[in-house]
Amino acid sequence: MLECDVLVIGAGLAGMRAALAAHTNGAKVIMVSKVHPVRSHSNAAQGGINAALTDRGDSWEDHAFDTVKGSDYLGDQDAIEVMCSEAGREIIQMEHWGVIFSRDEEGHLGTRTFGGQRRARTFFVADMTGQAILHVMYEQLMKSGVQSLEEWFVTDLIVADGECRGCVAMEIRSGTLQVIRAKTVVLATGGLGRVFEPSTNALICTGDGIALAYKAGVPLMDMEMVQFHPTTLKGSGVLITEGARAEGGYLLNKDGDRFMLKYAPSMKELASRDVVSRCEQTEINEGRGVDGCVLLDLRHLGEKTIKERLIQIYEIGRDLTGIDITKEPIPIRPGMHYQMGGIKTDVDGRAWDVKGQWGGIRNLFAAGECACVSVHGGNRLGANSLLDTVVFGRRSGEAASQMAKDMKPTEVSEEKWLKSSEDKLRSLLAREANGDSVAKIRWDLGTSMVEHLGVFREEEGMLATKAKVEDLKRRYEKVAVQDKGKMFNTALIFGIELGYMLDCAETVVLGAIERKESRGAHHRLDYPQRDDGNWMKHILVHETPEGPRLSYQPVTVTRWQPQERKY
Repeated sequence: MLECDVLVIGAGLAGMRAALAAHTNGAKVIMVSKVHPVRSHSNAAQGGINAALTDRGDSWEDHAFDTVKGSDYLGDQDAIEVMCSEAGREIIQMEHWGVIFSRDEEGHLGTRTFGGQRRARTFFVADMTGQAILHVMYEQLMKSGVQSLEEWFVTDLIVADGECRGCVAMEIRSGTLQVIRAKTVVLATGGLGRVFEPSTNALICTGDGIALAYKAGVPLMDMEMVQFHPTTLKGSGVLITEGARAEGGYLLNKDGDRFMLKYAPSMKELASRDVVSRCEQTEINEGRGVDGCVLLDLRHLGEKTIKERLIQIYEIGRDLTGIDITKEPIPIRPGMHYQMGGIKTDVDGRAWDVKGQWGGIRNLFAAGECACVSVHGGNRLGANSLLDTVVFGRRSGEAASQMAKDMKPTEVSEEKWLKSSEDKLRSLLAREANGDSVAKIRWDLGTSMVEHLGVFREEEGMLATKAKVEDLKRRYEKVAVQDKGKMFNTALIFGIELGYMLDCAETVVLGAIERKESRGAHHRLDYPQRDDGNWMKHILVHETPEGPRLSYQPVTVTRWQPQERKY
């Protein structure tokens, strides 16, 4: 049995930042990841990271207001104030660690303006910001000596007497299960993007931590809020960074009209993501698209700018579509990109409520996309995701390590937990082939979610997907894993992940059916208006023996009263 003070599950930016913070605070830390840390999905963040630096004439209060407005007033303003006020220190810390941010002609850190923001406060490394930060963070992790278990897959959280005491994890290489005992646990497992098909997310984004916490007894909040990014590549769904529009890219319909001038005359292509996605989908639905897409035009930026600031997008266009974006527009459409909802936490990442209002599990923390603080509300601003990971990753690591200092190790029955996990895996492997497959169920799930819980939603379609998810869960109970071996059994991993995905999908559908209004990314054709009188509140989904139960929490408003959102 392995033991530590703080166990961090997930090794993207939130996980590594939590591990570094806990280690710096004197804790013994173990970090577990199902992939090598630099393979984490934080790699895919392209455009930048937001912060308001006062020497630029900016203020964190302005950043906070833009974030509140972008969230369509569903974001908790106390949490948003924490994130925005602490953003500057994280940018400077990363620069000191060695992140080579792009600079302007005078040598200062360069910025670009991202959607929904009135100032240029997005710091970037060309169009590969997440990758640059991730590698530097990993260097710091190696320097620290934190123990990292790479390519280990968590099968269960160990919960007893309302406390999280560690996890059971499988070493993928050998198939061996191991108990890891911890005083505190930080979940930083990322999002659930592959519940939708297609998605900009990596294939590893299967909602593992979200489902583990949910099954353990932590409520999930705002799960209906799923962001569709305006610019994903036709066919594959690969992300085309918002940085392309931040640099001055235009969106065109089949007639060559720059249609955002009509929908958002002030912010144009840089309105909030939910707004731009709906405008694009409207153009497509009304027959002004190009083969189910619209066009992103970057030609006027010039080859020099494109190859300096958007080199990854240039290569994506060339390699995946055969298009030279310096010479012709590229076909794009809205695509599932980010989960605003997740594990309900406070601003220190605690996945339990000290006041006892919403429950949760003591000693368990969460940060990053798997968590819902809630700083994104109904719609996340571009470049606030990387900021979320580093601010709340650090705060979670600090809080978890501080709590661990005052705790004695708790008893964990290694034999009991190993047997429980082994029995579940043995049951899954014992199933006989019946003509169905994990891949078929996963595809049926993803396509149904995109069809009925996409940019536009309505009751009939969502109820159809609810019934579909229930049927898929029944199919999942019988589906076989073809590979019966132990060593590097990826088929078994995919099978377990599918169970996590189905649990996550159910909560997304239930929240979306329940929220009878349009707010942020949740746009219902049958309830097209925002309804602050009835729905200025969060929806929480709780796992119970009788099935999912819904409850509500008020949105925290500190200084910005809800108003009509215009761009």
